[in-house]
Amino acid sequence: MKKSILPTILFALILAGCSTPLTAAAESDQHGNATDTDELWSPKYMVENFKRVGGTEISPDGEWIAFTVSEPRTEGEHSDFLTHIHLVTSDGSRQFQLTRGDESASNPKWVPDGTYLSFTSTRGGDGNQIWMIDPQGGEAWQVTEAEGSVGRYQWSHSGDRIAFTMVDPPSDEDKARQRERRDVNVVGEDLRYAHLYTVAIDTELAKPGDIQRITAGEFHVGSFDWSPDDETIAFDHQPRPGTEYWPQTNISTVPSDSGAVELLVDLGGKDASPLYSPDGRYLAFISDRGDPRWPGYDVIMVKNLADGSMSNPGETFDDRPTLLEWSPDGSEIYYMERHKTSMDLFAMPAAGGDYRQVTEGAGMFFGFSLSADGSRLAAIHQDFAVAPDIIVSDVPTFDPVRLTHINEGYEQTEIARAEVISYESYDGLEIESVLIYPLDYEEGNQYPVLLHVHGGPTGVFGESYVASPHVYPLQKFAAEGYFIMRPNFRGSGGYGREFRFANISDWGFGDLQDMKAGLDLLIEQGKVDPDRQAIMGWSYGGYMSSFAITQTDRFKASMVGAGVTNLISFVGTADIPSFLPDYFEGDYWENYERFKRHSAIFNVENIRTPTLILHPEQDIRVPPSQGYELYIALDRMGVDTKMVTYPRQPHGIREPKFIIDAAERQLKWLEKYVK
Repeated sequence: MKKSILPTILFALILAGCSTPLTAAAESDQHGNATDTDELWSPKYMVENFKRVGGTEISPDGEWIAFTVSEPRTEGEHSDFLTHIHLVTSDGSRQFQLTRGDESASNPKWVPDGTYLSFTSTRGGDGNQIWMIDPQGGEAWQVTEAEGSVGRYQWSHSGDRIAFTMVDPPSDEDKARQRERRDVNVVGEDLRYAHLYTVAIDTELAKPGDIQRITAGEFHVGSFDWSPDDETIAFDHQPRPGTEYWPQTNISTVPSDSGAVELLVDLGGKDASPLYSPDGRYLAFISDRGDPRWPGYDVIMVKNLADGSMSNPGETFDDRPTLLEWSPDGSEIYYMERHKTSMDLFAMPAAGGDYRQVTEGAGMFFGFSLSADGSRLAAIHQDFAVAPDIIVSDVPTFDPVRLTHINEGYEQTEIARAEVISYESYDGLEIESVLIYPLDYEEGNQYPVLLHVHGGPTGVFGESYVASPHVYPLQKFAAEGYFIMRPNFRGSGGYGREFRFANISDWGFGDLQDMKAGLDLLIEQGKVDPDRQAIMGWSYGGYMSSFAITQTDRFKASMVGAGVTNLISFVGTADIPSFLPDYFEGDYWENYERFKRHSAIFNVENIRTPTLILHPEQDIRVPPSQGYELYIALDRMGVDTKMVTYPRQPHGIREPKFIIDAAERQLKWLEKYVK
């Protein structure tokens, strides 16, 4: 049955209906999992039974929506997610899985005439390649036989070619050096760049097409867009691979049959995400207007391709828009942006003016796509009590209808009550926080509280589904009787440029005061036991979980996930060495005391809090040495500590078995020191 998403007031309390009654005796649910009270919402249950919804790609005529569903595989040697493409009609009357097999299929895109669907997969065994399939069923066929792996890709408007990016594959000399053990790496040299390619498509032949390289040289291609006549491709590029080099991103063009690359936009910082207007007269893009700062301050720019003039049509709510596409008539530019605890779709008048908010209501909207005539919108929606699912709405009137119920039957009990609260910090700054209640909450009782700190620090906690599986299993924490406070402290995204820049040279002080003010409010209200508080978080959240316990002993336990603990050594070991000098207004050798003052390691003698440290072993963003520095110091001081590392994992834990492990270890740590 189709259900409409009804708008609710932002600060309203959101409760979910009880889908499975609590049972005291051990039973089995429809998934075969034990449902006694000890096993309800276990990390294992949550990870192994929740399906992740991704994408949407609405067909040109607006009648079909392609999307992906990822399911965990944890049997035997498996510990990954298998992703496949599903289809649903825009009226919800039909829904089915389109692709199958032991290899994932993702990134679905419709051929411009809507007759076929393309996707990427490693199913051929030769890296990530583009495939095509008839949406009515049948066998898929391989479109590319590229030597490397396909990255981004996009159809030409005529549908006879696909442009894609690919990182330069190893040369014959590279392969020889590796075989002969001569494969030394010189830092900053022997780089492998991503470049543009096209492949010819003939649906009648249903076999791989001829590939043509379009760009070459010492630059790294990112996003790109075809001109309406398919003769030119505009693309953004940085001087070398790596996140560190985004402040030097420019936009250039190249003939789509190869030729000279011409610089089109260089405003001195990041100019990226080019999008041609439908008539080809203008190019929209994102720019920091020559002021590249890590906290981020981006605007929409429009270039007149005839006279070269450029303009900013208007300011956005958060000053961090993500461009999506032009309206078919060229009057508006659609973009996605954080909006406090929401994520929404907006439209900016191309000629200038105030933006228009397209999506309305509680929760978060993302994964947008529009039909060719712009009359129908598909997206993914979730809120505190509703799992992510596909919605559809006519445009411009937003009246969304939920088309799917991918995780029907997943919920073992009611979803924990959650709300967005607002309070004043020590200096009068207004702070918002997501607050999740204990599942058995009764007014008048006091409960332990977990302070959950987001990453970034420009991350933001939104109105997301409480029971999503994660390293931090929020629904399980609530089932165990904890409050979870998730503040959007100064420096967070979603609240505009001034708020996002409010923690410059002030990590661990003003923002920590924001968090403590929220905890103190809960204590004053009688909700929280002041003797049972803990702190946890990943990345910047890990930083705060290590630094806060050098400043206060209010926390009975800390759980540090991939945290920065030494600001000085971080600069020399992370893949983003300009990150901290940007935040702290200079390099560490210019102001040692400032970097030391804000580092847990240089204040470690103050720590008495039992600390669990979790760190991925292949983390180049926050190298494992950051975790080891804290662990060794605490261990030598006799503070109760444990460090767990996760092989193969980058900055975030991706393998489901490790997600379960990290969640279970934190629950045990809390059981020992807090509960």
